Amino acid sequence: MPLALVALAIGAFGIGTTEFVIMGLLPEIAGEFSVSIPAAGMLVTGYALGVVAGAPVMTVLGTKINRKTMLMLLMGLFIAGNALSAVAPAFGVMLAGRIVASLAHGAFFGIGSVVAAELVAPEKKAGAIAFMFTGLTVANIVGVPLGTFVGQAVGWRVTFGIVAALGVVGLAGVAKLVPDLPRPEGVHLRHELAAFRNIQVILAMAMTVLGFGGVFAAITYIAPMMTTVAGYSPAAVTWLLVLFGIGMFLGNLLGGRFADRRLMPMLYVSLGGLAIVLALFTFTAHSKVLAAATIFLVGALGFATVPPLQKRVLDQAHGAPTLASVVNIGAFNLGNALSAWLGGIVIAAGFGYTSPNWVGTALAGSALGLAVWSAALERRPPVAAETLVQY
Repeated sequence: MPLALVALAIGAFGIGTTEFVIMGLLPEIAGEFSVSIPAAGMLVTGYALGVVAGAPVMTVLGTKINRKTMLMLLMGLFIAGNALSAVAPAFGVMLAGRIVASLAHGAFFGIGSVVAAELVAPEKKAGAIAFMFTGLTVANIVGVPLGTFVGQAVGWRVTFGIVAALGVVGLAGVAKLVPDLPRPEGVHLRHELAAFRNIQVILAMAMTVLGFGGVFAAITYIAPMMTTVAGYSPAAVTWLLVLFGIGMFLGNLLGGRFADRRLMPMLYVSLGGLAIVLALFTFTAHSKVLAAATIFLVGALGFATVPPLQKRVLDQAHGAPTLASVVNIGAFNLGNALSAWLGGIVIAAGFGYTSPNWVGTALAGSALGLAVWSAALERRPPVAAETLVQY
């Protein structure tokens, strides 16, 4: 693998840490700002919505800038947002810092996916994308648990200060290792926008929203679910997040490997398995051992969908992939925002901390249905031009 992929993975590590570490620190942050757990969940929703809005905007603003420079600017924005979160005097300022950091997220992963795919042979594209996303999964094995431990031991503000420092390391890695890849000649914003007329691109993004939303429905409220239902201590949330991260890491690698061979069957297996496991989580959450095993499976099956979904968007938006790739990263986070919001609603309605798992089951099952529909449309023969004229 080219060293540039290592640099992209370093940036992904920092971004992954700030995205997921909030899950393990929700009780501490809620307590300091005197807000409820569902209200504190807005830090997840706000970040996710910032990714959704920021991804296309930052990409359009960067249309005249080469990809390496844009990646560096995005890391600078990420650093600023996390520094603001670390010193936030009020919940609103904390939320603002999360949103500022989130503006870099979608564009970094979207542009990074395109760069990663360009650095390798065509038959290795999904593997290269998976390698970059390895930084995100390793963040959940190392960065998130360590950040949770630090946040619980000495304060969550220290955690976000460390995350800002990770951003500095990521910026240095991009500056040093990523080559100056020129923008393709003849590709303009109107070409990028044309990709959204392809129904397969839209369906792939819808699968992303629903499938990954299933993961976040459960994981957003993992800390209160494990402490109040499974009976774990707050300190145990750290190693539970390690299990989730290990699952993500393995699922991401397997998803990348099999997506380069048989993409759609990989999606059927991962989305179907995710829906089943999330349904079971409502019951396994009452057992410490079974809850831990389920958390691992949610991470593995959830992230097994990432490389194939991202590759499918790149394949279907061939010739103008940048904006479609970036918007698909936003779709992952739209799923995060939707599921965190829905999960907060069912908790606030009194259905308990396991109720978001049913939300996740419905979302993942819907994504599987879209995958089947997408494959059926692809097998359908094209309509003849003469038939179109008649109508």
